[in-house]
Amino acid sequence: MNVAAAWAQQKKTGMLDSVQHIHEIVVVSKPAMREVVPSQKLNGALLEQLQSHSVADALRYFSGIQLKDYGGVGGIKTVNIRSMGTHHLGISYDGVALGNAQNGQIDLGQFSLDNVEEITLYNGQKSAIFQPASDFGHAGSIYIRTRTPDFSDGKSSHLRLKTQYGASDMFRFSTLWEQRLSQRVSMALSAGFLTASGKYKFHYKRNYPDGTTAWDTTAVRQNGDIHAERVEANMYGQLLQGRWQLKGYLYNSSRGIPGAIVNNVWRRGERQSDLNTFVQADFDKNIGERFSTRWLLKYAYYNTHYVNKDTTQLPVDNRYKQQEFYLSTANVLEILPNWSASLSYDLKWNKLNADTYNFAYPTRLSNLVSVATAIDYKHLKAQGSLLATFISDHVQRGRDASISKLTPALFINVYPFKRNFFSIRAYVKKSFRMPTFNDLYYTELGNANLSPESALQYDLGCALNRHFTHGWLRHVALHFDAYYNTVHDKIVAYPKGQQFRWTMLNLGKVHIKGVDVEAEADIMVGKLMVTTRAQYTYQDARDVTDPATSYYKHQIPYIPWHSGSAIIGLTYKSWNFNYSFIYAGERYDEQENILYNHVEPWYTSDLSLMYRFRKWHVRWCAQIELNNVFGQDYEVITNYPMPGRNCTITLSAEI
Repeated sequence: MNVAAAWAQQKKTGMLDSVQHIHEIVVVSKPAMREVVPSQKLNGALLEQLQSHSVADALRYFSGIQLKDYGGVGGIKTVNIRSMGTHHLGISYDGVALGNAQNGQIDLGQFSLDNVEEITLYNGQKSAIFQPASDFGHAGSIYIRTRTPDFSDGKSSHLRLKTQYGASDMFRFSTLWEQRLSQRVSMALSAGFLTASGKYKFHYKRNYPDGTTAWDTTAVRQNGDIHAERVEANMYGQLLQGRWQLKGYLYNSSRGIPGAIVNNVWRRGERQSDLNTFVQADFDKNIGERFSTRWLLKYAYYNTHYVNKDTTQLPVDNRYKQQEFYLSTANVLEILPNWSASLSYDLKWNKLNADTYNFAYPTRLSNLVSVATAIDYKHLKAQGSLLATFISDHVQRGRDASISKLTPALFINVYPFKRNFFSIRAYVKKSFRMPTFNDLYYTELGNANLSPESALQYDLGCALNRHFTHGWLRHVALHFDAYYNTVHDKIVAYPKGQQFRWTMLNLGKVHIKGVDVEAEADIMVGKLMVTTRAQYTYQDARDVTDPATSYYKHQIPYIPWHSGSAIIGLTYKSWNFNYSFIYAGERYDEQENILYNHVEPWYTSDLSLMYRFRKWHVRWCAQIELNNVFGQDYEVITNYPMPGRNCTITLSAEI
């Protein structure tokens, strides 16, 4: 039953919110339907407690995720899902996809957590069928949802100031201003500033294959400085049975690229400047009781300036200018109370210009059409979709290319018990991605003979989720998934020499077997709340292209067999203590799994202590963090040493 239809947003997706608060008006809609697709979530409270300053830092606590981190405050950070590569992972920011047709790499280090409310990871695809067509095409998706203004406290404006100081001369300042403009319209302005020298001590040791020491020294990481500004403006509006949102985003940075430490070279001359801007609009409305429509519009402009003044290499001074236009419409019809269907269409246009010699100047036009249906009946929840992708590339130098693909998916979730606290789920899905502009058209590194990459995913899992109103155990959850993926014509990109440049390989065929386990528990002992969270990932990702090669059935580069993390939080009155642990097992940095290419396991332990208090009618929060408590020497990427023990102090105020 709908208590207040005006201004309410009900999504005919089979995934309806049970209660919505809009300007003190409570909207009650149909009961929330159960999730069919496995998901992991980190909400605002937990994100604040973790030693995380960017979205990339937070993603380390998700199972099935591998993070590529090149070290330092300003180091580039990208993610990989279930060994299938960064390009198979879709990333949405407030419902609109983040794109980079140039190299397919989204540097998540540029997205601050200061105004992020929730991060959700879906394997396969989102449970809701009311989504853009492109969201059906990814092997997994990350949804970043920023904070929406809430004026239920009776105030018409909120202001939050936050400052941080830490190792590597890091200073970070951010502010968030929220203002109610009318009963139906509000706005939010978020801005941040970051500067750091990027210098930190590290211990560097290398052994010969026979075990003798090649060199063993302690040095200071150089050329890792960063200076960055971020501004984000949002407008929110409520309609009769609908809503709209406008967003403008700007990120400007200048950073040094310390590069790999090879051949006893400790300093590099590479620098990179980025000016990333985009504007996007989101319109969502119900038409009648059974039909809903959603429209998305986005324009993005990325300007990258890369300079290499290293005297040991040829000088480089190049600019890359990328444009993207994106239009999407999603429409869903509720055929029956427990059965709905959707039709979505996406149009995407990408263009890349550069001042390099003999550049191809590629332009890509993508059309995507999806049909999907979802049913939720008694003990069964099922979702099926079919995505048609049509891509055509035009280049000024070289050959034009075009491709079309059909990628189906089927998800089933069974709840054998009445209370729905336990479920068994399974899915099968095909996914597909086109090689990036860098893969195909870069004069020095591109490989026009690269084949498109496709994957077939199988997943079988179960979930237990119980809440308790009495006793010391308040919540317990356990998720288990076993999966098997096959990837054809897999493209692997890993750094070689210069960080901005990549070596591209078409491995041909990869078999991936894995297990993801996630467990959570909340315990209340008197006034002490204990929250625990742990995840473990096993992945066996083998190159099975050619039995004649020396690396046949070897683990692909940078994929550990074992990895995991654990979080323990203690909350007592105004105090919060948090301990987090991250582990990555042994792996190899080249195709051949030989001793020379072996990379040692690493782990880190981080601590934080937070205290909240009120003074002068202001809500204060003081926090101190100690990262890499045991000062372990480790590398996520070979020859890119990570910081040792370091400390950060944070102070924030809310008015």
